[in-house]
Amino acid sequence: MKTASASTAESFLRIEPTRGYFRLDLAAVWEFRELLYFLVWRDVKVRYKQTLIGAAWVILQPLMTMVIFTVIFGHFAKLPSDDLPYSIFTYTALLPWNYFSQAIARSGTSLVGDSNLVKRVYFPRLIIPLASVISPLVDFVVSFPLLIAMVIWFRVVPGWGVLALPLFLLFAAMTALAVGLWLSPLNAKYRDVGHTIPFLLQFWMYASPVAYAVSLVEGRLRIIYGLNPLVGVIEGFRWALLGKKGPDFTLMAVSAIVVTALLLSGIVFFKRMERTLADIV
Repeated sequence: MKTASASTAESFLRIEPTRGYFRLDLAAVWEFRELLYFLVWRDVKVRYKQTLIGAAWVILQPLMTMVIFTVIFGHFAKLPSDDLPYSIFTYTALLPWNYFSQAIARSGTSLVGDSNLVKRVYFPRLIIPLASVISPLVDFVVSFPLLIAMVIWFRVVPGWGVLALPLFLLFAAMTALAVGLWLSPLNAKYRDVGHTIPFLLQFWMYASPVAYAVSLVEGRLRIIYGLNPLVGVIEGFRWALLGKKGPDFTLMAVSAIVVTALLLSGIVFFKRMERTLADIV
């Protein structure tokens, strides 16, 4: 009886950390795009599941904040609003601010919230904070029609700058992602970071021109003030939607430089921490 020896070839998949801190490995992110979609859809479903009035909460939150700001800062404090009705002046700022604050709050604690997924399954970890930055865009879209109605009601005529509105929204998303790349791994290692995020957002709101005009900041302080990336975002929204005079492009340039530096440094930090996330999360 003859025996035939057959060699069997075995294939292995080897998973190694990417080399180079500035490599985002976008090809892998695209390969796992279905997971990104699932995480975004999961966040949206969790937010609206078993709610009494559903998506109306998304509209009520900025609407009630606008009413409070209008009464306190517009009526009693009489803060200037660039010759615009104070209600629409502040609501135009509240929309990008609410998106930004939600994106920071979610992305900052996203790795801890998805710790089971991080420990058990391989995928680009960047997907988790990225999904947390994308999902609040749904709330932005839901609350945006009220702003359009206010523009029509107050007979505000937007200029050609309205075409640049997606760029300012992208600018806000990049800022949120940059901050999230810092906060999410830090919160995975030091859990008390998550408790500081609400305080950080509260301070950040009053450091941004949400309830007041940038014109109140004068002189050399304007350049320092421009270090806040939300200054450029909010001024861009008001310029694009309310037809006000062109924004201070010096402030915009300073904000853009800060966001770029924050995003690049966030990538470096996130890639460095990514190698040990499964052990510390």
